Amino acid sequence: MFNVIIYGAGSIGNHLAHACRNKGWNVTICDLDPQALDRTKNEIYPERYSKWDKEIQLVTTDLLPAISFDLAIIGTPPDSHIPIALEILVKNPPRVLLIEKPLCTPSLADCVKLQNMATDAGTTVCVGYNHTLTQQSKRAKELVETGFMGKPLTIHGKVREHWGGIFGAHPWLSGPSDTYLGFWKKGGGACGEHSHGINIWQHFSSLLGMGRIVEVTAMMDMVSESGVNYDQICQLHVKTEKNLLGSIVQDVITNPPQKNVRMQGEKGFLEWYVNFDANHDALRYADKHSEVKEELFAKTRSDDFVGEIDHVQDILENKIEDSPISLQKGMETMLVIAAAYKSSETKRTITIDYTAGCTPDAIQVL
Repeated sequence: MFNVIIYGAGSIGNHLAHACRNKGWNVTICDLDPQALDRTKNEIYPERYSKWDKEIQLVTTDLLPAISFDLAIIGTPPDSHIPIALEILVKNPPRVLLIEKPLCTPSLADCVKLQNMATDAGTTVCVGYNHTLTQQSKRAKELVETGFMGKPLTIHGKVREHWGGIFGAHPWLSGPSDTYLGFWKKGGGACGEHSHGINIWQHFSSLLGMGRIVEVTAMMDMVSESGVNYDQICQLHVKTEKNLLGSIVQDVITNPPQKNVRMQGEKGFLEWYVNFDANHDALRYADKHSEVKEELFAKTRSDDFVGEIDHVQDILENKIEDSPISLQKGMETMLVIAAAYKSSETKRTITIDYTAGCTPDAIQVL
């Protein structure tokens, strides 16, 4: 049995608390705001999971118990992720530290410091891009590795979803101005909040052997009114180290949502879907010589987090060496996010120099 501390009593904190409790782990949720803890106990958790779990400990951050935790989860706004992570690594480093996506803000402040401190502490850091861990993603990996598509030609990805669902899960917020979501510099907007799109594109590019994204050309529809400043549409054209060209579109306005990736090769294609219908994720694929095959994967919203915590358990039990949600992968996604904003601002193509680390120096105008 593992001891878990969760920072942040919002929607993500509750999802991950439930996933951990399903394994019988000891869970403590902490938050700066006592009202947030009260909402967790009396509203969010019992409404989602039928009743409150009395075994979950709720404490304000200043009253954290002085015990060791195997797993620490940070489910707070992005601009607080790294400051909290650094404090945890100084005071009470866990075996695994899971940070919700995006890893940080586009400033990339202290990413390298986090990486170095985690290494020194012996802590494995993960970033919560859990779409790489779902059942259809695992099956897609198996198919990709057969090579049935032949030479990869392109990847096109979409995570287009109106953020009304986010505010529905956080009814105490009246809109984007009440939270980081309305401010791209805090990690909000379409590029940061829906960066699952960038990350899953990178994931499949890696599986196809086409390398990391090294060029980004972005166009964004920025909203600057009523005190907010965010991108509601983020469109990226990208190129990898192996010269694979593709596109990524993320927005906060599309309803019903579209979450899919299409990989096209010389001999076939593979399409990956989240929420293909109300109860399933899906894959569609074929080569030149066969009919299109469709595979459905039954899922609920909580299944996304169950798979994530299953993976974390494997890390805790030393069963995983190369994780798709590693800190390194999360930093690579942050570099593309930072490059996208720089490209939109300068109206130029941006190159990413990975030898400079996850720092602003890695982001250069072509």
